[in-house]
Amino acid sequence: MNLYLFIENFVFLIISTFFCVVVGWAWRNSKPFSLPEPLPGWFKIWFGTVQVIGLIVPLVVILVWGVWFGDNRILTVLVPYLVMLGLQILAEILTLRQFHTVVWVMVPYLYLPYRFWQLYEGWKFLSAETDLTWVRNLLVVQVVLWVVNYALDVTQLPRLLRWEVKEESDTSALVP
Repeated sequence: MNLYLFIENFVFLIISTFFCVVVGWAWRNSKPFSLPEPLPGWFKIWFGTVQVIGLIVPLVVILVWGVWFGDNRILTVLVPYLVMLGLQILAEILTLRQFHTVVWVMVPYLYLPYRFWQLYEGWKFLSAETDLTWVRNLLVVQVVLWVVNYALDVTQLPRLLRWEVKEESDTSALVP
């Protein structure tokens, strides 16, 4: 199982990196990209929620139950998840801060569907383990978190890409 997961994750990393490089090259003449300012007020709350539930909780589970108690099943499921999350963050940092390219916007759209798949595979892997039902529930919470995050990413596309927004017309001007 571990070799299979390693190969699967490695192939995804190669494909997603190749895709980002090709698209970055295709858009090489576009204006440098930066995040629109100011960020929405809800962003800090959501970003903190994602960090706690998506990063810190799985990290604690890995350290306590995977490393301290030596449960390799937890390591098999959560380590690849955290590695790919770290690689997504690295890809976002490089595309936004280093290369200032709009490719940054696409990174979550590549990594999040793969994360759904990873969590689903982990959930299936642990399905026969009655003593790890709580970990399976954690994986379901993770899927919900990342699906909501994906939906929020989609709703922010017009803002990120600075699409023009039609102003609401003043209906009072029509009344004599």
